[in-house]
Amino acid sequence: MKLAKRLQQIEPFHVMDLLARAQTMQQQGQDVIHLEVGEPDFPSPDAVIQAGINALNHGQTHYTGATGLPQLKQKIAQFYQSRYGEQVEPERIVITPGASGALQLITSLIMDPDETLLLTDPGYPCNRHFLANINADGQLIQTKAEDGFHLTPEQVAEHWQTSTVGALVATPSNPTGALMREEQLRSLHQAIRSKQGILLVDEIYHGLTYNGQAPYSAVNYGDDVFVINSFSKYFAMTGWRLGWLVAPKWAIKGIDKLAQNLFLAPNTPAQYAALDCFDANVIEELEIRKNAFSDRLGFLLPKLEALGFRIPAKPEGAFYIYADISGLNHKFSQDSMGFCHDLLEKKALAITPGVDFGHAQGNHFVRFAYTSDIPVLSNAIDRLSEYLQDTQISD
Repeated sequence: MKLAKRLQQIEPFHVMDLLARAQTMQQQGQDVIHLEVGEPDFPSPDAVIQAGINALNHGQTHYTGATGLPQLKQKIAQFYQSRYGEQVEPERIVITPGASGALQLITSLIMDPDETLLLTDPGYPCNRHFLANINADGQLIQTKAEDGFHLTPEQVAEHWQTSTVGALVATPSNPTGALMREEQLRSLHQAIRSKQGILLVDEIYHGLTYNGQAPYSAVNYGDDVFVINSFSKYFAMTGWRLGWLVAPKWAIKGIDKLAQNLFLAPNTPAQYAALDCFDANVIEELEIRKNAFSDRLGFLLPKLEALGFRIPAKPEGAFYIYADISGLNHKFSQDSMGFCHDLLEKKALAITPGVDFGHAQGNHFVRFAYTSDIPVLSNAIDRLSEYLQDTQISD
């Protein structure tokens, strides 16, 4: 049967093969530790779950408007005011089927076939695949550890082409957990604006920042900026598939039209459940969970460094550590997939190969997700230590 040519540009998630193997091992009775999955281990807050149940019990199962419930937009606008001190008009907020839905809307809105968007390498792989799905291109820019693996104004100037529409960046980022300083993001925005381009900022890990970094958002940088966020990470609602974007006013009519045709409307019960995300008691609970993630980072990072992993960009947010394996053992210095598969088979420890996140140095890196509690992480470190010792002996 005929398949669209664009499928050739869409790569699979390599970690899914690892996950499938890990699940098979579990079914066979092995105790597998999962540090590969990028979702919180905490369930959705009880108040949010109850709000979703109440919505179902009260018949809230019909379509909402294509861009979401007005009362949820209002809640999000209030959240920007209380958390960031930013005034955002509710009509600029679009509720979407996850952050992925937001990215599909934006790329469909601003990109034509064969146009390009600057993307970071390493970065979230689906970003370039969203572009491939509309016959546009993601131009991967190899970023540097000394810049926190973030795109710089100098790289914008170097790599901008006549086909370039703009750039997509994330803060904190996946897979590195690195946070952009506000001055970094502002200078990047100015560089893109000077090219008459558009900046897309992925803020889905906002709320999960550590080391006392003050939160900020790019929502009011200008009418050439789109901001993407989600209820999945900080709010622990991954399976509800709900996100949002803040768009310039000029973009809303086109986004509304696209949403009507691509999705019709976001998930209705999930939207009613999300209304309770901003309750003071829920926020208090989420902040306690954030502190738990911070404790896990404080535990895992020095343990990995003690084993010989190099962490060139120290994570300050999200729940990931992006670790260089090239100095551990020559056998694995060029093969993150081989490292991850071997570790899984020999020690039942699942982590993510760097090749999922970038082409430039992906074989040198692996990603650890500290989405399990500290006793599990301690067990993982024990297994990892044993694996490295056994490998050195066998070599």
